[in-house]
Amino acid sequence: MKPARIIVLVIAVVAGGIAALLAGRWESAPPPPPPVTQLETTDVLIASSDIGLGTTVTAQDLRWQTWPTVGTGSSFIRKSERPDAIEQLAGSIARGPFAAGEPIRESKLIKAKGSGYMAAILPTGRRAISVEISPETGAGGFILPGDHVDVILSRRDRAAEKATGIEVHTSEIILSNVPVLAIDQTVEEKNGQRVVVGKTATLELGPRQAEMLARSRQQGTLSLALRSLVDFDSKDTLEDSGDEGRSRGVNVVRFGVTTSATTK
Repeated sequence: MKPARIIVLVIAVVAGGIAALLAGRWESAPPPPPPVTQLETTDVLIASSDIGLGTTVTAQDLRWQTWPTVGTGSSFIRKSERPDAIEQLAGSIARGPFAAGEPIRESKLIKAKGSGYMAAILPTGRRAISVEISPETGAGGFILPGDHVDVILSRRDRAAEKATGIEVHTSEIILSNVPVLAIDQTVEEKNGQRVVVGKTATLELGPRQAEMLARSRQQGTLSLALRSLVDFDSKDTLEDSGDEGRSRGVNVVRFGVTTSATTK
């Protein structure tokens, strides 16, 4: 074989080996990673620990935390808009509870301006009025702050007794679906407490409803009937009009025999 052909053959073999080596390296190399999309974030004011209803908020209860901008609501407090929000909100009273890590909403905070926490947490136009209770008139102690109740007035009907000459007792719901603000001075359930046997229940009412309750307290015995949790949002709440107009159950006792009737 001529030397020229040998040289050409050697060059071809070497070139083929180099090409095969490069092809193997190309196939084994991982594909380049896809470009990383930068997620836009913002600092949001959150509760650094649990904040209870009626609690005075301190600067230590609040902190900034980075959140995705797309996950923030319009009610969130952003550091870019209010960098001194912690100092501004310190000293406010919580009108509702916050869980640790929950974004702070200013609608659930109010400046007390020297008033007590009960005046601070009351909604606009509402009144807090207390009713004496016992285990018998307070659902055995199972009524807790945050529950809703019906207020029942039980009394003797003197006018009916004069007309009939027999003892007549009446009972009627005078207020329906009333929020309970506190039992004694406890404004929220604490430490898993399931039963609170207190002496007074503080209810949230309108001005006319508060007048009705004060009058009814002088007429007989007031009892609180605990409503189911699923009935809290029902529409049967009596408006703040002072009108009663409800039917009343009447128990008539005569010679030891009880009969029932309904009057208007």
